[in-house]
Amino acid sequence: MENRRNSLIILKSTLSRLPSYYCNIEERKAAGEEYVSATSIAESLSINPVQVRKDLASICSEPGRPKLGFKIDVLLDDLKNHLGYDRYDESVLVGVGALGHVLLQYGGFVNYGLGIVAGFDKEVKEKTIAGKPVLPISKLVSYLQRTHTKIGIIAVPAQAAQEVADMMVVGGIQAIWNFAPTTLDLPKSILVKNENLAASLAALTTELRRRS
Repeated sequence: MENRRNSLIILKSTLSRLPSYYCNIEERKAAGEEYVSATSIAESLSINPVQVRKDLASICSEPGRPKLGFKIDVLLDDLKNHLGYDRYDESVLVGVGALGHVLLQYGGFVNYGLGIVAGFDKEVKEKTIAGKPVLPISKLVSYLQRTHTKIGIIAVPAQAAQEVADMMVVGGIQAIWNFAPTTLDLPKSILVKNENLAASLAALTTELRRRS
């Protein structure tokens, strides 16, 4: 139990960097490479090589080989396992506006173990988007209770986000990916990942002005 607890702590501290490693290593595999070193990954991503080495050591099931590095196939499998890419979870999206349309149409989430299977909105203008049903928000709770879907995606305006989140919780949602620019008040048992696009843009433009 202690080893598992330590591994989870290590994973939490490195999780934000692992997806970048995964994409970089996938590109190398597509190019025909069989081994990759922590130093090479660090150079490609402009990250401290010591940090990359520590991150990979915390998740890799096989040690790197001298002068060769880590075996790419093994490292990709380990990254998939830690990131959950080797599993598949269904999700629903609430808020079929401009952002919601993009998220529903994007098929790449499947490569990372996530499938958006349905959309919900207050005003249903289209019955399907990218082959996925778009349903009235009034049917959200019953749909979730019937399908046992565990992940919800919120792409509604800030003022509507809390009500949507509450409905998701009633329906049995256990994790929420929140794109609304607001903080949700939810039970501690609910996992929440906030994506504040406005804050990210502000950070980008501020850094751009600083450099200028």
